[in-house]
Amino acid sequence: MANSNNSMSISNKQKTTFIHEIGRLTIFVVEAFGDITLFTLEMFRWLFTRIPRSSIIFSTMYHVGVLSLPVVIITGGFIGMVLAVQTYDQFSMMHMETRLGAVINVSLVKELGPVLAATMLAGRIGSSMAAELGTMRVTEQIDALKALGANPIQHLVVPRFLACLFMVPLLTAIADLTGVLGGWFIGSFIMGIDSFHYWFHSEYYVTAYDVLGGLLKSIFFGSAIALIACHRGFNCGAGAEGVGKAATESFVLSFIAILTIDFFLTFIINTGYYIIWPSPVSLM
Repeated sequence: MANSNNSMSISNKQKTTFIHEIGRLTIFVVEAFGDITLFTLEMFRWLFTRIPRSSIIFSTMYHVGVLSLPVVIITGGFIGMVLAVQTYDQFSMMHMETRLGAVINVSLVKELGPVLAATMLAGRIGSSMAAELGTMRVTEQIDALKALGANPIQHLVVPRFLACLFMVPLLTAIADLTGVLGGWFIGSFIMGIDSFHYWFHSEYYVTAYDVLGGLLKSIFFGSAIALIACHRGFNCGAGAEGVGKAATESFVLSFIAILTIDFFLTFIINTGYYIIWPSPVSLM
């Protein structure tokens, strides 16, 4: 009887601990979401109140945009080439090699280009921002700005947000372009597909709506990367370990945000497409 009571108490304790962990996780998620929401609202308040000097914004744009060009070009080019290599065998079995350009380019401009470019930029830009701001938090430079009467969000967050907002769509367009050219190079010069038919089907199936939809996604991706990176940097823990943890959390949370935003925006964009064009084009 005593053993039965002991086993029941252990079982109840395990259930209680499990419920407590769920409660702690729920509270943590709600607090984190509320904290980043307040941080975003504060950033937008300063964005519409007083924009930083143009020299600061252009300098940040240079670091976000120009210095990210090699990564974006390499990523976009290899995405297009890998798509061409992976899909050629399936299309050749159906004798539809000339439609390869349509599939590659639609996949690039609608989905793979924006998502993979944003993921690479989250690793390069987001982690860098989080580490930089985290170092400023650890060395009390952010507190020094407050002591001097300056608002840290206005001077540190707004320029980075504007840089990501404007530069990430441009970088995504470059990634799309290099991906399209990479797929065309492999398809035409390696696989032997006629260039005329490659570009003809691409022009027929890839619409301006697809391109604009992908660029619209990149605007939201860039905004999410900047906000998450700056938020993690501002809430960095103490020491070098805290800076490293902030950079890691920035990338992981940005990647999750990119996938989540991509899902909802894809649903909205596809719904709008079927409203504008009720009869979708078929590859067959």
